[in-house]
Amino acid sequence: MSNLRFDGKVAVITGAGAGLGRAYALLFASRGAKVVVNDLGGDPHGRGSGQKAADVVVNEIKQAGGTAVANYDSVTEGSKIIKTALDNYGRVDILVNNAGILRDKSFANLTEDDWDIIQSVHLKGSFKTTQAAFPVMKKQGYGRIIMTSSGSGLYGNFGQANYSAAKMGVVGLANTLAIEGAAKNVYCNVIVPTAGSRLTQGLLPEDLYQELKPELIAPVVAYLCHDSCQENGTIIESAAGWAGKSQICRSKGGLIRQRITDPATIENVEAKWPEITDMKNAVPRVSLSASLADLAEKLEHLRQGEEPPTSSREGDIFTFSSKDLILYALGVGASVQNPEELKLLYENHENFGSIPSFYILPSLQAVMSSSQLNTIPGKSISLENMLHGEQYLEIYNSTPEAGTLLSNPKIVETLDKGSGAAIVTEINSYNEQGALIMRNQCVTFAVGAGNFGGPRTGNKIVPCVPKPDRKPDLSLSYKTTIDQAALYRLSGDINPMHIDPNFSAIAGYEKPILHGLCTLGISVRLVMGAFASYDRKLFRAVKARFTKVVIPGQTLRVDMWRNGNRIHFETIVVENGTAAITGAYVDLKAIKTGIMQNKLAASTLKSDAVFEYINDQVKVQPDKAKSVNGIFLVKITKDGEIVKEWTMDLKSASIYEGAGKDVKPNTTLVVSDDDFVELAVGKLNPQQAFMKGKLKVTGNIMLAQKLGPLLKAAPKL
Repeated sequence: MSNLRFDGKVAVITGAGAGLGRAYALLFASRGAKVVVNDLGGDPHGRGSGQKAADVVVNEIKQAGGTAVANYDSVTEGSKIIKTALDNYGRVDILVNNAGILRDKSFANLTEDDWDIIQSVHLKGSFKTTQAAFPVMKKQGYGRIIMTSSGSGLYGNFGQANYSAAKMGVVGLANTLAIEGAAKNVYCNVIVPTAGSRLTQGLLPEDLYQELKPELIAPVVAYLCHDSCQENGTIIESAAGWAGKSQICRSKGGLIRQRITDPATIENVEAKWPEITDMKNAVPRVSLSASLADLAEKLEHLRQGEEPPTSSREGDIFTFSSKDLILYALGVGASVQNPEELKLLYENHENFGSIPSFYILPSLQAVMSSSQLNTIPGKSISLENMLHGEQYLEIYNSTPEAGTLLSNPKIVETLDKGSGAAIVTEINSYNEQGALIMRNQCVTFAVGAGNFGGPRTGNKIVPCVPKPDRKPDLSLSYKTTIDQAALYRLSGDINPMHIDPNFSAIAGYEKPILHGLCTLGISVRLVMGAFASYDRKLFRAVKARFTKVVIPGQTLRVDMWRNGNRIHFETIVVENGTAAITGAYVDLKAIKTGIMQNKLAASTLKSDAVFEYINDQVKVQPDKAKSVNGIFLVKITKDGEIVKEWTMDLKSASIYEGAGKDVKPNTTLVVSDDDFVELAVGKLNPQQAFMKGKLKVTGNIMLAQKLGPLLKAAPKL
């Protein structure tokens, strides 16, 4: 296991003078973070103040070789706490809202002052401190925020009405911050700790109190704050070396009216109450949009006078296993030659998962097995005249790696395009418990089925979005194989147009063409690899329009543009320059840059120009370079990962890419691509960069100061 560290990160811990906060501060500091130790120094009931509590923890950190500064402000003045971090370290990467007090009384005896001070410290304090840190984190493109809730908030507890309300309030605050910060890589999660502290001493049995050590919870909080953790909007309970995820669940419920025009009555509620409250098949609610989509589905059934699906016997049944996920991945080009793609091909891999576009297949099966496509009056639609025009997929709940999905296709629009008919089909897919997992929308074009007198335009199609008017941020290519369609069709799309030359000739093609959904799958695979490290949990939606055909054996180039958490893409057939997919995008919950993208980006780093300039300078003035008399290894990072290394052997006046095998560097520098250029052009002061953690230097630090003259590259750049 790798040693997870926080070098270069700045962590602000409120209420860090004792208990949980102290444990958090000590752990972060021991792993390399610079820590702001905040504590007002009052008693457990919010009375008094003092500097000793924070100072003691700061001294502990410094004596252990760490870096820390104290802050004595109240969390209700959170901006002052964040200012301490910015004044001392220039940034804020981590905020743990931990400060708290208690004013326990039964509800009947609770005073307004008791209510107000608890809301002020726990809820308003978390709000004020986070509000000050949030824009800083968004601007720097990184942040991890922890809100502290309580079992009293989640479940209630006698004598803690004020505390329970505040602690559930921070859960709602965290849920919204998780949504608003995700596009800028700012994640917010909730910790629900049960620990022995000055707040719980005397409230818990002594033997239990002794087992609930804060140090057993601190690693959970630290992991949630590490850049390798992609959790966002999650509630984690932890105690005594145990941790578990909590979610809000909802029963399947029941309709209390039969039709959209019927009233809802008390008697209907009574009759349906057992169904309304039956939690046997309850499912977690992961977002407001998922809840609203589920509600919209129920309303549509009411309008049609139908009952929503309630059992495994309803809907088109799609059963799959890990074998199907692997077969699909092979069909869209995944290969063990790419080590990152092993997780797509090996069912026992610790991160085994699917390519999200696999979940289009249940909708395809449902549409193809439905008789609804032949509902245009006076028109008979045959398979060879059906073209896939557009596809949309949105995932609401976590997708299983195996199981059964029930899909209900419904034509929502049929548009008369003259030469044919555009049939818009919505397909909602549920798991066996009745939870809505995903929504597909399929737009098919029936050649020759037009001129039936229907509307030419509609409003149901999820629109495509034009690509940005700039050069792609990234382009990746994949050469399809001659057998690509033959392999892909094993995932269920057995249209003979993709395998039988005689059948494809009837449709007007010289050769069998590649499935449009295979082209889409290849494109999604490349996008997910570049911007999500193949993590299907980060996938939200995809939309694409199929514009030109692809012949197996041709090369596809996927051009990508990032706009926040939306990745626009266009798929080009390299051999003829035509666009096979246009107006397309993948929506992600968060960006997780893949190794593949970093390696590709490394070939065209901005810092390459600086090293080329330095190399030219050294060639012109070798004696000046040799006077430095040092060997430097410069590690260039991008998105937190080292993507390129340069050796500057100024003893022999040579500059080259890579780490020298036969030379040992006197000094090693680690700096991001952008910051190295800023240093070179004089926009970033080296000493300030070092103090803020942007420039890390090991070995002979004093020798690094001699690099100044060589880095003055502004005129050339």
